[in-house]
Amino acid sequence: MGLELYLDLLSQPCRSIYIFARSNNIPFEFKHVELFKGPSNSEGAGKVSLLKKVPALKDGDFTLAECTAILLYLSRKYNTPDHWYPSDIQKRAQVDEYLSWHHANIRANAPKTMWIKVLIPLFTGQPLPSEKLQEVMEGLSTSLKQFEERFLQDKAFIIGNEISLADLVAIVELMQPVGVGCDIFEDRPRLMEWRRRVEDAVGKELFFQAHEMILNIKELSNIQIDPQLKEHLAPVLMKMLK
Repeated sequence: MGLELYLDLLSQPCRSIYIFARSNNIPFEFKHVELFKGPSNSEGAGKVSLLKKVPALKDGDFTLAECTAILLYLSRKYNTPDHWYPSDIQKRAQVDEYLSWHHANIRANAPKTMWIKVLIPLFTGQPLPSEKLQEVMEGLSTSLKQFEERFLQDKAFIIGNEISLADLVAIVELMQPVGVGCDIFEDRPRLMEWRRRVEDAVGKELFFQAHEMILNIKELSNIQIDPQLKEHLAPVLMKMLK
C-alpha cells in the first residue's frame, strides 16, 4: 500500500502538505475530503485519524495527523532537500521557533477573515458587523508587523536564502484573507516580494493550483452543506457574533 494523504484544500494546513509533497515529487494518492459536505464525505479521514479531521496521512499500516508532524515525517522519509528542515541545528531551531510562534499569532488571526466574511454568514444566514472584521484585521496587522520585523527582516526567506517549512506554513495561512478580498500584501512591499519568492520556489502553477478553491471562495456559497453539520455548527458560530 502506498502513501495516502487525506486533504481538503480549503484548509491551510492541508494546502501546505499538498504543496510540499507535490513540489518534492513525493508519490501519494490524493484523498479529496470535503468537510462541509458532512461526516459521510470525511469518513475515510475519520478512519485514518483518531482526531477525525484533516490533514491525515496513511502510509501502509501507519497513520498520522497534524500538519507539522506530517510535514516532518514526509521530509525525513523522503529525504527532501535540506533547506526545508535544515540539518544545521541553529537553522532548524529557527524553523521550530517560527512554527511555534505561528499558531498563536498568524494562525490565530488570518483564518478568522474567512469565517467572518464567508463561513459564518453561510452557516447562520446572518452577516457579521464590519466592526468584527476590523478587529480581526487589527490583530492580523500586529502579527504581520512582528512577522516582518522579527522573522523576515531583510532576508529572502524566514531563515535565509532558501525556502523552508516555515515559509510554506506561513504563506498558506496568509492566502486565506486574500481569498476573501482582504489583500494583506497590498502596501507591504517586503511581504509582497517574499510571497513572490515563495511562489517561485514551489512553482507558480502548483501554488495557484493549491489555492484555486480559496481564491474562488465565493463559489462556496453554492455548495450544499450537510444539514446535520449546519445544525451542529450554527449555534457555535452564533457565539462568535457576540
